[in-house]
Amino acid sequence: MKQLILVKYGEIILKGLNRPIFEDALVKNIKAALPKDFRGCVHRAQATIYVEPDDPSIIDEVLRRLSKVFGITYLTRAFVLPKDLEAIKTGAAEVLAPALKNAVSFKVEAKRADKKFPYTSPEISKEVGGYLHDCFPHLTVDVNTPAATVMVEVREQNAYVYCGREKGAGGMPVGSNSKATLLLSGGIDSPVAGYMTAKRGVRLNAVHFFSYPYTGERAKDKVMSLAKILAEYCPRLDVHIVPFTEAQLAIKKNCPHEQLTIIMRRIMMRIAEQVALNTNAKALVTGESIGQVASQTVEALAVTNEVVKMPVFRPVIGMDKEEIVTIARQIGTFETSILPYEDCCTIFTPKHPNTKPKLDRIVASEQHLEMEKLVADAVNGIEVITV
Repeated sequence: MKQLILVKYGEIILKGLNRPIFEDALVKNIKAALPKDFRGCVHRAQATIYVEPDDPSIIDEVLRRLSKVFGITYLTRAFVLPKDLEAIKTGAAEVLAPALKNAVSFKVEAKRADKKFPYTSPEISKEVGGYLHDCFPHLTVDVNTPAATVMVEVREQNAYVYCGREKGAGGMPVGSNSKATLLLSGGIDSPVAGYMTAKRGVRLNAVHFFSYPYTGERAKDKVMSLAKILAEYCPRLDVHIVPFTEAQLAIKKNCPHEQLTIIMRRIMMRIAEQVALNTNAKALVTGESIGQVASQTVEALAVTNEVVKMPVFRPVIGMDKEEIVTIARQIGTFETSILPYEDCCTIFTPKHPNTKPKLDRIVASEQHLEMEKLVADAVNGIEVITV
């Protein structure tokens, strides 16, 4: 019997006259997430997207991939049946037998999207439910907390039956809300910040600051591994590897030791903003959380923000570490983030950093740097890797 995947979306439905724009973006991202050897069709109708592979053996892999596509609320493997009540009853008993044999209770829910179908939704539920109970007499009916929920959808072309559904990634389709540049370190927080921003439909590229030889190739590989995990949620991710050694050595040589971190962050923001401008991104994204480290006090964040003009998004700003780690585990970045390869921030951290920097003092210290040259050299030396 023919099988396919039904994709359901939620927030998109509320978009009024702009809804087709979001639906088209979601369909595009679904197609991008499919295996390269996928054969079949993807189309949408009546607030549902149908993914129909020619080869049903790849449905599990397609479900796995689509579970990471933002904009999808639920998705499920469904069986295609004729729009005939008797065919729906017998077909449901046949294809759902593996799920129902192991259940102790069930209920049937029906949706009649085709109002020309001669039975109402309650009538369909009653008829199919009664038939399934006759076929599987061990089942009890439980309309509140059933072990198995059988869904019947009668639509324009066919009827579809399925049992259970998988939760999607939620959010909005990537690309439906402009573009931002993520400052991607090798830590736990920034990949989570990128994930949360992409979930709102923002397309990402990334900037990583690489201080060779103080940070080695394994640290760079670690960041690229994190980028590959994030790319499972984004159709494409360009990672800009910034040579940052010259800038950090200049700061260390010419600026007060306690100001190293905050001045380093300000140069990072300048470089990231230039990358954003060059790539048509409209905002920066960081993984900063208030009070987590010296550069993330309210005073330090204010001084950091002062150096750029575009918005800076900090999705984890009010989270504690445990909350951030929970999301990192959920999206699969945690185990990579805790690998023991240091990034450029930890290498040059002062013993006693200034936690309440004064803007005028920081600006005065920066006068000892060839700021424009340091930023330009870093931007000109960028290596772009696409994942």
